[in-house]
Order: sequence, then C-alpha cells, then structure tokens
Amino acid sequence: MHYVKVMGILSPSNGMNLYRGCSHGCIYCDSRSKCYQMNHDFEDIEVKENALELLEAALRRKRKRCMIGTGAMTDPYLPLEKNLGYTRKALLLIEKYGFGVALQTKSDLVLRDLDILRQINEKTKAVVQMTLTTADEKLCRIIEPNVSTTNERFEALKALRDAGIPTVVWLCPVLPFINDTEENIRTILGMCVEAGVRGVLCFGMGLTLREGNREYFYRQLDIHFPRLKERYIREYGNNYMVDSPRSTELMRLFHRICEENGILHNNDQIFEYLRKFEEKNAAEQLCLW
Repeated sequence: MHYVKVMGILSPSNGMNLYRGCSHGCIYCDSRSKCYQMNHDFEDIEVKENALELLEAALRRKRKRCMIGTGAMTDPYLPLEKNLGYTRKALLLIEKYGFGVALQTKSDLVLRDLDILRQINEKTKAVVQMTLTTADEKLCRIIEPNVSTTNERFEALKALRDAGIPTVVWLCPVLPFINDTEENIRTILGMCVEAGVRGVLCFGMGLTLREGNREYFYRQLDIHFPRLKERYIREYGNNYMVDSPRSTELMRLFHRICEENGILHNNDQIFEYLRKFEEKNAAEQLCLW
C-alpha cells in the first residue's frame, strides 16, 4: 500500500475510485491490462489520500444532484478498507449532500455500511452491485482467491434485500471450459431470484483478454488448470473477445430464466436505472419508516 495525492476524484460520468490496484487476486481481472497505465505493482494498492477532500468539494459545487458510482476499476471494499474507512467516509459525504450511490463490489464488507446505505436510500437511491461468477465454492477460491465466497456474497445480497436496498448482479465473466455450464448459470440465477435482485448484467458468456491481463490469466491457467492454456491459444489466439462455445444456448437460458422471474436482463435498461437519480418525496420517505 502507498499513498498519492491526485488532482481530481470524480470522472465526467460521476464515477470514482478511492483506491487503485487490487488484492483480490481474481485470475481474469481486466484492470491488470496495460492500457490502464498503472505504474506500480497491481497488488500494491494506491490510496488516494486527498480523495475525500476532493469528493466533498466536488459534491458541494454540483448544481444538480446525481448518482455517484464506485467500484468500476477497483473494489471499494478491499481488505484495507476495514482499517482506512475511505469508502465509509465517502458514503457519509454522499448522504450529507443528498446524492445517490451505485457501488460495485465482491465483498460482504459492504454490510458494514448498511446503516449509511439505508439513509441514502431513504432520500434517493443506493444500489449495490455484486459480481457472481461461479456457484462452486471450491472453484471460487481458485478463480477469485481473496474475496468473499459466492455463498458469502449471496448472504450479503439477501441481507441487502431485507434492508430494502436494491441490488444488481454482474454475471461475468464466464470462463470457457471452466464455469460455462448450464448448472452453473441456473444455480447463480436461482440465487438472484431468491435474493430478489432487480437486474442481472451479462455481456455474453465469455471474457475479455488483452495485453496485461491475458498473460496473468494464462499463468494462472498453467497453475490451476494444466494444459487449458494451450486450448485457449488454439481456440482463440489473441482475440479480445473470448466466447464460450456454449454461449448461444447459455444466453438463451439466461434471458428465459430472468424473463420468467421478473428480473431485468437488458443491459441498457439496467445501466439507465443505475444512472438515474430518483429523489423520494415525503410520502415515500414516511412509508419507509
């Protein structure tokens, strides 16, 4: 871990990353790609020490309230968040100035901040997005070694449901020849149904590989799935998009199960929901109490 001072914290689309780099160890992580020009070791987390001051100044200046996003590049609930509390302090600022939040994580540490999320959600909207890739706990520990397990994330989704916090699941990536099975997709979607998620984002049954994350992914395949790297190279070469051979049938299954259970499964509609700031009126707020 190391500290840096930055010039700004909110992107033009009102997204923020309080940290840079990651210690989750997910074997498929796109954030390792060289195009992001990270000039330090990926596991050496960069902490933006002036992020909270910049965030408060940015929120105070804004003429219109909006949704603030976090977690697109770096999980806001890395293990070091337990001690540093930057994400919690950022949520307090978002609540103080009346903004909404849409955060993305793979950690059940998000439940620590359930009190603030409820306060935000009482006035506007707080949405938690949780990534689910495999229903197999043993496989989860291989492809996502340092994060909350799938079952722990499932329990977190149910706790958020019970607290009235809307949730969205990212069903990705689906790794060819590893977790691209009908049983896996059915089980994950069954969890989504039980947890009452509002929507499931899915960008196809596959993953993306480019310089930086491809090399890391292949090294992990050599360690955990001997000879599978050679199959990937044979099937996909240097393709950016790496689709499962079962993609068509699995996508058909995905859309059918979501449709049957009233779960949003159109990515554009889900992103529109995540971006839309919705201020609750007094009557709605009273109903929440």
